[in-house]
Amino acid sequence: MVRVARDIRVLALVSWPADSEATFLTAYAAGNAKPPVIEYPKSDFHATIAELEAIVLECDPQHPLGQYIIDSARSWTTAARMCEVLGTPHVCTYSKDLYGAPNEALPGSGPTAREAARHFISIADELDSGLLSPSESVTISATALRLQLQNDLDDFFNRRVIEVELDPDLIAKAAAGATRIRLRASANFSQYDRAQLLNHEAFVHSLTALNGREQPVLPSLSLSSPRSTATQEGLATFAEQITGSIDIGRMKRISLRIEAVAKALEGADFIEVFRFFIDAGQTPQESFSSAQRIFRGVPTTGGHAFTKDTVYVRGLVGVHTFFRWALRSRKLPLCRYLFAGKMTLADVQRFEPLFEAGILLPPRWLPPWLTRINGLAGMLAFSLFANRIRLDSIADEGAFLLDF
Repeated sequence: MVRVARDIRVLALVSWPADSEATFLTAYAAGNAKPPVIEYPKSDFHATIAELEAIVLECDPQHPLGQYIIDSARSWTTAARMCEVLGTPHVCTYSKDLYGAPNEALPGSGPTAREAARHFISIADELDSGLLSPSESVTISATALRLQLQNDLDDFFNRRVIEVELDPDLIAKAAAGATRIRLRASANFSQYDRAQLLNHEAFVHSLTALNGREQPVLPSLSLSSPRSTATQEGLATFAEQITGSIDIGRMKRISLRIEAVAKALEGADFIEVFRFFIDAGQTPQESFSSAQRIFRGVPTTGGHAFTKDTVYVRGLVGVHTFFRWALRSRKLPLCRYLFAGKMTLADVQRFEPLFEAGILLPPRWLPPWLTRINGLAGMLAFSLFANRIRLDSIADEGAFLLDF
């Protein structure tokens, strides 16, 4: 499965040409912009799909490893089929199967991802930007950030394990792999960006890949499987939250993308989604990058979307709930096992006896916030209790006027 899945590089195949931003923004400034037309590579994964289907037939669904391989192989099969039809409306259907959609309920039969997104957008819009301290408004260059992150990572590993590089062709501001973090050379970053990159990209995405490589039985735990995306992004966003690295602006950006996915599914084309981000306060360059994420792999004329950005809020809610459940159930070691490779929340629960038996190895590297398990337990214990207090009742009763 590892051998055949390596060729199914979803994000690389749906990526847009580096010059598409400049072309569109020039036309937009001149008043004659049209939705971009992107030519995607033609892929034939029939042999890969056949091999993945054969793997499924060989596995025992009654065994935790067998169920993991079945679920993973089927996920890679869906991703392969999606990559074969890039540029067509069919991508949207496969994307929903892999990543979900904005109007699906969050874990625990809660509100939808879109409702949660609108909640965060509303709060962000109500907050006065003047609350930012001067130090929070200072930006640093990609070159300076590269040096800072490289020093942070070298100190963490006590040697060079992850290389931080500048990439002039990167559309996103940053991207992470097991041993490399790339920064867009032309981008400017804030101190929040530095903390987010360290805790989200390096200490989750890179560490889970590196720890997965250490597994002698299940090396596929080093791969970013489509089915593990929600848990991985949720864990990474939870890491931002638990370390105080996430700011309300970041929550707004994540939420705007979810709302934009919903708008695209309802018929908005690329230009309408681009203007939605402009109206939300993003620069033209940021708006293009945001809109481009929504239309990766699908027609830009409206009615379809690449729905991956919906996983961030759903994953965050799922992981936060899982950590609270683990504390209540006296299973906090499961939270550490989540870093032993790229897996889902269901995987780590099924794998518990395999970790205890030594078949699967515990993570070699853990982020600093998870090594201090007592501090994490304290925060989660308070969260469990505080959620029992109804904020609306306190406000209605005027309890805040009392002397606590």
